[in-house]
Order: sequence, then structure tokens, then C-alpha cells
Amino acid sequence: MATLQTMRLTLRPCRPGDRADFIGLERDPQVMRFLNGGYAVDRETTGPNAAFLMPTGTEPHVWTARRTAGGAFVGWFCLWPESETLAELGYRLRRAEWGQGLAAEGAAALLGWGFENAGYEKIVATTMAVNHASRRVMEKIGMRHVRTVSGDFPDPIPGSEHGEVWYEVERPRRRGE
Repeated sequence: MATLQTMRLTLRPCRPGDRADFIGLERDPQVMRFLNGGYAVDRETTGPNAAFLMPTGTEPHVWTARRTAGGAFVGWFCLWPESETLAELGYRLRRAEWGQGLAAEGAAALLGWGFENAGYEKIVATTMAVNHASRRVMEKIGMRHVRTVSGDFPDPIPGSEHGEVWYEVERPRRRGE
């Protein structure tokens, strides 16, 4: 993993020292509302796949995002490998950073890195159908909606009755491919 630089963000591989910032995100009910309904996260009782949702600073596929000017914590981004050619994009930003285009800026940098350096052929992302802000980010970076999945969730949260949307983007083809 490389450090990625955008106009306003520096994304670097996460470190254990980032854990307090990550936990701060999990404690904000508005940040967590589309993930678990906005409830406080109990790291001790989470399932084995929690690393994707609750990084600790040791995950090999999570980048910490900080403002390039001043180094303030913005959030985290991940490109979670599903196979050698497929990865899932994820991100979480502090509420104070919402609405400024930073999610799209960081996500676009990760897409570029994933296609150019990690060799992914396709990158996917999912969110609740009612999470319009996250859907706009996915569309802004060139992802397209491919399906909506309805499910009978064991612990439904408000909006889950509308399902989960899947977006994807394929590696751009170069001339001659």
C-alpha cells in the first residue's frame, strides 16, 4: 500500500495510533446510522467480519485520511480484496467533513490505485438504498448501480426495508486491450 495524495487529502496506510480516531467515528450516531442504526459499537461483541466496518489500525487494506494542510483527521477509506481481481470500496468520514466532496476525492484516489497498482478488474461498493449521500459519491466517481437487494435482516434498522444497493466500476481499458 502506498501513500496517496489528492488536492486536499493524504491517504496513508492505517496505523495502530489511528485507532482512537476510528473509534471516534463509531461513537457518532449520525456516522453509524446506515451501518447499524446509529447505536454505540461494542468492539468486544462484534462478529469476525467487523474489521471491514471497525478498523483498529492494523488492517492491510485501510487508509487513514487526513487533511493535507494541517493533518486533521478526516476519516478512513478501504479497498477490501474479495479476490485477485475484485475489491470492495468502503469509506467513513467525520460528520464535520461531509458535503465537501472529500469522500469522492478520497474514493477516486483509491479507485485509481486499485486499478493501476493492485491489478483489480472491478471494484464494487454497497450501501443502504436510502443512503443518498453515499450513493451520490459512488455515482460521482463513475460507479454505476447494478442491483438492489432486499433482505430479511436479523436486526433491521430504519430504511433497511428499501434494501441495499450495489454499485460497480470496471477497470478502464487502455487502447489496444
